[in-house]
Amino acid sequence: MTKGIILLSAGGTGGHVFPAEALAHTLKARGYSIHLVTDSRAERFAGKFPADEIHIVPSATIGSKNPVALARSLWTLWRGMRAARRLIARLKPLVVVGFGGYPTLPPLIASTGMGVPSMIHEQNAVMGRANKALANRVQAIAGGFLPESEGAYAAKTVATGNPVRPAILDAAAMPYHPSAAGETFRLVVFGGSQGAQFFSSAIPTAISLLDEPYRKRLSVTQQARPEDRDKVAGSYEKLGVPAETSPFFTDMAERIAAAHLIICRSGASTVSELSVIGRPAILVPYPYALDHDQAANAASLAAAGGAKVIAQAELSPERLAAIFKACMDDPDKLVRMAAAAKKAGKPDAAVKLADMVEAIAGKQSITQFKGAHA
Repeated sequence: MTKGIILLSAGGTGGHVFPAEALAHTLKARGYSIHLVTDSRAERFAGKFPADEIHIVPSATIGSKNPVALARSLWTLWRGMRAARRLIARLKPLVVVGFGGYPTLPPLIASTGMGVPSMIHEQNAVMGRANKALANRVQAIAGGFLPESEGAYAAKTVATGNPVRPAILDAAAMPYHPSAAGETFRLVVFGGSQGAQFFSSAIPTAISLLDEPYRKRLSVTQQARPEDRDKVAGSYEKLGVPAETSPFFTDMAERIAAAHLIICRSGASTVSELSVIGRPAILVPYPYALDHDQAANAASLAAAGGAKVIAQAELSPERLAAIFKACMDDPDKLVRMAAAAKKAGKPDAAVKLADMVEAIAGKQSITQFKGAHA
């Protein structure tokens, strides 16, 4: 017998799905039945998502200015909202929680229209477009990097942090071990669904510029798009550098924990996971993000001393090679960065968010919740 159903909704990328997955584990442990509404892209994550059922609801972006494309998108969203209303009427969830991305629009518009308690979680320091469209409708907003004291929705915003998956919490138990002179130096490179292309060219080129003693120490894990994978793997083979390349690693938490240095984009989940595990990073914000949210996320970890932020336009292979050399020559600096990153982490974010979800499900006002948790 469960305490009732909680319906989570997330766009089908890791940045949206991973925090939802972390919350799902926590709520499941508290006795709730979890259902997920998403799009078809999330199928690759579904195996680890602790949902009793996953529902695919029609959705579409509405960014196009083409009248025909816009009409088609609005029609798809209307169909999605009708499907979401039927789903909510059947499941009767205690609360509906959105994690961003356009697939959250139909279920959250439906739930708020039907009077079902509803809230959203925004991972980034800058609110995404889907969450902006929903912010006025929901009872509460949980923030990964959103400030509680600023903005139009400060009164109903709680800074919970970004919940991280159990695999991340397990990895956080592994202490950081520096790589001494002559020892293997493990470099982990990943760029998310949109950001890996730049690294596929820049990182192997930078490594080719290193003197042989430095190259011999390197062991690389690199995420690469399917169309780039063979080229990246071939580059490392020619350089004689042991490397694993893949479009997606299911054990990324363990790989991050084993790394001596991370180079990656700065999506909210990434920054949160790096800080909870406590690993030094070079953060390269995705330059084409609409709201420059990645730059804002990166700034928070850099300010804590856990990462260095470098704009993509400034990151030549020569500069990258110099960074690799400096990091291998100064393991103590990386130890300090790892400690600073860990200090900035919020490993209890899933617990805080679950408390908030239960409060909203119980129809407690966000003002009461904030007062009780001040």
